[in-house]
Amino acid sequence: MSSVPITQQLRSGRRVRDRLGDRLLLIFTLGASIVAVGLIGLIAWKIIHGARLAFSSFGISFLWDTPWDAVHSHFGALPGLYGTAVTSLMALIIATPLALAIALFLSELAPPGLRVLVGSLVEMLAAIPSVVLGLWGILVLGPLLADHVEPWLNRWFGFLPIFSGTPSASGVFIAGVILAIMVVPIVASISRELFVSVPNELEEGALALGATRWEMVRGVILSSSRPGIAAAVILGLGRALGEAIAVTQVIGSSWVINRSLFPPGDTLASRIAAQFQGWGTKLQLASLFYLAAILLVIGLVTNLLAQVIVRRFAFQRTGGS
Repeated sequence: MSSVPITQQLRSGRRVRDRLGDRLLLIFTLGASIVAVGLIGLIAWKIIHGARLAFSSFGISFLWDTPWDAVHSHFGALPGLYGTAVTSLMALIIATPLALAIALFLSELAPPGLRVLVGSLVEMLAAIPSVVLGLWGILVLGPLLADHVEPWLNRWFGFLPIFSGTPSASGVFIAGVILAIMVVPIVASISRELFVSVPNELEEGALALGATRWEMVRGVILSSSRPGIAAAVILGLGRALGEAIAVTQVIGSSWVINRSLFPPGDTLASRIAAQFQGWGTKLQLASLFYLAAILLVIGLVTNLLAQVIVRRFAFQRTGGS
């Protein structure tokens, strides 16, 4: 008896199931993408809708106005923009070299047992709730920096405006350090995966040609991982830009622009978190939505910048192929 008809029936049934599976896969993935895009659109629409009154009252001048006066209904975003930029930049300056050092140690230098232990602890740091970090910043980090680090910076670098003034247990400097602690595990985890993915043949070849370990790290590992490192840093920047609770707890909530990092300040996210539940007028509420719209635009621009950086490095590596 020939088995050809049975084989043809099995193949026919399999093709039907495969086509059905392909259609279901397409529908599911397309639906998930549409939901994600629609969710972003709904969030943007709600923010813009809530900020309409502030748009019509202040216009674009809201970006460079400085007061936040609920009594006279005069609001501006410049101190928040300044605080957001300063704290985020400070966080990146502190966190990036620390994160890269941790990633290099775990991927290249640490013994296997220590690698697992330290790697797990670094990843657990990212799981600590921001409110807990903020509370630790109030009780431990703030007094420590105000009593030891800030006076030292003022003594040796007080000729610089950013390190002048009186040390304080709550301020922009404390907020920047807290943000750096929150950014380190993100950049370190991504960078570690990038370093591990570099082919061993490239590392061994560089060492065989007489390169030192540092020359191998600089010329092979860091060079090969530049696009991913740039993306990791931008991702950390996005984390720093949007953090609200921990920053609100330690920054001092002062809507002013100070040259020094020591006095209290404010950011866009912390101002929204601090006043959204206690707004007094509709114009103040709309101004808070205006701050949220600015923060949303900054986040979108940051993500686009990350993609541009990654594509530029990828183009340089592949020659456009």
